[in-house]
Amino acid sequence: MNGSDLIAPSLIVAVISYLLGSLSFSIIFTKFFEKKDIRTMGSGNAGATNVLRSVGPKAAICTFIFDFLKGVASVLIGKLIFSMMLPSGVLLSEMVQYGTYIAGFSCVFGHMFPIYFGFRGGKGILTTAAIIALIDWRVFLVVIVVFLATFVISKIVSLSSILAAIMYPVGTFLINYFFEYKTGNMPFRFVLVTSVATLCMAAVIVIRHHGNISRILNGTEKKLSIKKHNS
Repeated sequence: MNGSDLIAPSLIVAVISYLLGSLSFSIIFTKFFEKKDIRTMGSGNAGATNVLRSVGPKAAICTFIFDFLKGVASVLIGKLIFSMMLPSGVLLSEMVQYGTYIAGFSCVFGHMFPIYFGFRGGKGILTTAAIIALIDWRVFLVVIVVFLATFVISKIVSLSSILAAIMYPVGTFLINYFFEYKTGNMPFRFVLVTSVATLCMAAVIVIRHHGNISRILNGTEKKLSIKKHNS
């Protein structure tokens, strides 16, 4: 297997996952329930938290489920395409793992910059959570513990999301180093590649929260509250 073998499956996975990620369900379900654009409501973010606050639980639950499922679907598609298109051999399992990261990053990028909705999307938290859970449940446990602990203390979703995102590459490095590399399951390059990939994803998520960070620092960021609504 050489580098050229990875070009076609990588491009196919990236395009399919980006288009799948571009299905912004917060926009879709808000238009269905309210006939409005969620980006003109509340915080202006196309995400489940804003849907919950601005539209109501039904639309938020639908958004949550479908944003999560598109993350799951993208990882499964990445795994399937890489498994089908790459030649079998000793490196196949490692390369398939890389395919899931390509799929995940592309899906989250599509969620943030959806081609169907003028490239104005959400921040990718739910979709990223689904991707982490499918790629490595151990990393997911680390990330979700950080998220839940922060949320219980602060009641601020954005702060919880930011700290969980920061923990993502840290957890990925530690788990892959000690449980994959040190046990001989994967070479060190796997630790390096996955750590860099998750660091890039975390950086994009944190950057997308720049407005929230400013409000957190000056003490004006809202805590989670639910709008009572008939939808």
